[in-house]
Amino acid sequence: MSETQNTSPYKGSGQLTREQFLFYEMRTTAKLMVEGLDDGEVTKRIVEDNLFQYPTEKSLASISKACIARLYALGDRDLMTAITTQPMDTAKQICLYAMMKRYRLVWDFMLTVIGEKYRLQEFSFGKKDINIFFMQIQEQDDFVSAWSDSTIKKIRQVLIKILVENGYLDHIKSEHLNPVLLSSVLENGIRNNNDERVLPAFNCFM
Repeated sequence: MSETQNTSPYKGSGQLTREQFLFYEMRTTAKLMVEGLDDGEVTKRIVEDNLFQYPTEKSLASISKACIARLYALGDRDLMTAITTQPMDTAKQICLYAMMKRYRLVWDFMLTVIGEKYRLQEFSFGKKDINIFFMQIQEQDDFVSAWSDSTIKKIRQVLIKILVENGYLDHIKSEHLNPVLLSSVLENGIRNNNDERVLPAFNCFM
């Protein structure tokens, strides 16, 4: 039985079409939150100082709120701090985990497509893999089945860019999945959150 639009776990995932991976924005927002600013103060600082270098205040406010939501989704203050202090590769992995925690679609994609490929040691990757993923969730979920082709195309592009940003793919047209190495900082955070089931998405099976 398919999920209705009101109960869909993918509700909100359509925002990915305009949000992207946002590493620089996530790191900037995390620094302000770690400094102790509340949510309103964080957004105000980002907008007033144009910390994201965006053209409009509306986009600054919207993306700052998206970053705040992802950071809260981590459920781990230490991981939030690590985004601001750890090397870029580690910080990016944590941002990916935050994105997975925030958006069920990213979680499912990373686990059922990428994690499964690592489990089977199948390193080929292409549009077919993403298309099958979307076909499967469209069959199961009325909310996703109502998405337009253009929305799915945009989200597919976002997913591929996420993989490139985090070293899974060398470039957007790559057809080979790289064997990534999970940061020990993130692994500890994942285990502390009792999210071990997501470890395969980071090529970790211990």
